[in-house]
Amino acid sequence: MKIKFKIFFLYIFFLFASNITHSADEEISEYDYLKFLGESIEKIKTDYVEHVDNKKIVESAINGILSSLDPHSSFLNAKSLNDMKIQTKGEFGGLGIEVTMENGFVKVISPIDNTPAYKAGIKAGDYITHLDKKSVVGLTLDEAVGKMRGPVGSKLKVTIGRTNEEPFDVTIKRDIIKITSVKSRLEKDVGYLRITSFSEQTNKSTKGAIKKLTKNKNLKGFVLDLRNNPGGLLEQAVSVSDLFLEKGEIVSTRGRDSENPETYKAKPGDVINGLPLVVLINGGSASASEIVAGSLQDHKRAIILGTQSFGKGSVQTIIPVNPYGALRMTTARYFTPSGRSIQKKGISPDIIVEEAKVEKIDKRNGSRESDLKGALDNPNKKSDKKKNKENSKKEDVTNDFQLSRALDLVRGISLYKNKLAIN
Repeated sequence: MKIKFKIFFLYIFFLFASNITHSADEEISEYDYLKFLGESIEKIKTDYVEHVDNKKIVESAINGILSSLDPHSSFLNAKSLNDMKIQTKGEFGGLGIEVTMENGFVKVISPIDNTPAYKAGIKAGDYITHLDKKSVVGLTLDEAVGKMRGPVGSKLKVTIGRTNEEPFDVTIKRDIIKITSVKSRLEKDVGYLRITSFSEQTNKSTKGAIKKLTKNKNLKGFVLDLRNNPGGLLEQAVSVSDLFLEKGEIVSTRGRDSENPETYKAKPGDVINGLPLVVLINGGSASASEIVAGSLQDHKRAIILGTQSFGKGSVQTIIPVNPYGALRMTTARYFTPSGRSIQKKGISPDIIVEEAKVEKIDKRNGSRESDLKGALDNPNKKSDKKKNKENSKKEDVTNDFQLSRALDLVRGISLYKNKLAIN
């Protein structure tokens, strides 16, 4: 074990040393720091009050380096790496919550639709301060996530800090999280697409949903709902954006060598043939979902409606360190086609619509001409009755205010375009 530990440490040593490209004096200084790291580890092994496993020491050291750089970089041991692979395939165990670290606490990016966390009322922007009454302060993000996972059916008490509210506890039962990344339905005459995350099958599922919805010949347009979508795979975000674009840049990524960005471009072919498109976003829309919204906004292909998005504009690369796990490291920032970085800023919607409750008012006050005694009949009474009946069928009744506004906007754009075509 000792020999193995030394070999592993030497590997990490040379991993860092291989990136040294400074002058001779600076090089000596960096080697001195590496020597200091090695000596510190040896002191921990020999002098710490309790025996510490070599593997734990090295993993913690690497994770400490990475997590100090930014909230999204970390070391993934073999188990964590496997869990991540399972998650991107769309099925994993846990609470169903996407999180990050902020000010020492776990911050909720968004709950995943129809998961235990979602059903328990966890919201984007909530802070998790304690897990089973134990503070999360001092934990890495992966350690916190590890504590939130556990046997299916087991319960976890989560302490929530929410703006303008006293901290409160929520008990959540763990479950197998099966993510259907794309949901779709017909809202009368508008196609509704809900993408909950960007996993391996997202683009394929989105294309299939669109193909099914476009069979309706009276379709006015589409609403693409990216609210509380925490992101996922970059290539899937690019592919979904490409579905609605004919040409041009979708997104670019710039690493340390910012002079040579990697650019992703659209291929010809808009799968909805130019129909009106409204994209819904909110504070839980992050990373890959911001790429989609930003690309469609810059190309003026869609109207973005809702509230400011999360603002995660960085790209993480998984670098295997076999057989120990992998480095999850921030390697680039991404930029929208117009050159915008949304890091710590987010996507600003074209139309700001806050979340609100919708109530239908059944009673109307006052009277109309038709209520007056002796009022003349309308000569088009029969045809008007027919039209009114048709219009009542098209009326969308939903408690989702943002979605209601989006549906009305799609119909309004369609009506306007049709009037222009007639004139």
